[in-house]
Amino acid sequence: MAADNPIAAGFGPLPALQSLWLLLPSADLWMHLGTSLRRIGIGLGAALVVGLPLGLLVGLSPRFAQATTPLFQFLRMISPLSWMPLAVMALGVGDAPVYFLLAFAAVWPIVLNTAAGVAALDPQWLQLARSLSATRSELLLQVVLPGSMAHVLAGVRLAVGVLWIVLVPAEMLGVSAGLGYLILDARDRLAYPDLMALILVIGALGWALDAVARALLSAWSHQR
Repeated sequence: MAADNPIAAGFGPLPALQSLWLLLPSADLWMHLGTSLRRIGIGLGAALVVGLPLGLLVGLSPRFAQATTPLFQFLRMISPLSWMPLAVMALGVGDAPVYFLLAFAAVWPIVLNTAAGVAALDPQWLQLARSLSATRSELLLQVVLPGSMAHVLAGVRLAVGVLWIVLVPAEMLGVSAGLGYLILDARDRLAYPDLMALILVIGALGWALDAVARALLSAWSHQR
């Protein structure tokens, strides 16, 4: 049946691999990959800037945790893609709404894992630091943050996975570069082998990013 249907044949593995072989040396593909990776980096960086302090506060302050946890859990359960229309209305078309969606998607694993890491700290460490007259900044930077870093890195790994899932639809918001743009362009050109090749690229690159995050977590664990 697939041989009689040119559309179905275009999605086959052989045409996809042939298209991938032609796409990989293309400078255009690597430009779009670089754009997507830059957006991932900025989105993850913004999520860390917001999520790490929030996670530390949740873990260290029971009152803050009690006041904010219901709100955080509520926001966490909203799909980041639900914010697409509002993001475009508020920030316009371009990179800004993409960054917002990526940061919103990535912040919750970082917040929750950081808070879990702080909660898992041995209370005797904190008591010892206080008995040695450690300041709040010393307590935070030399005891709390290093002691919870494994949880933080686990949160970063989860955040990278979420980012990679949200990236492609977020890049369909009218931007002119990125993997999501390439997917739409291949669809509009009816270039189904190219579309399948891009899906393979997205899967392989996502696997590579997760492998890097796993390696960082493993290196930290062995170091400790």
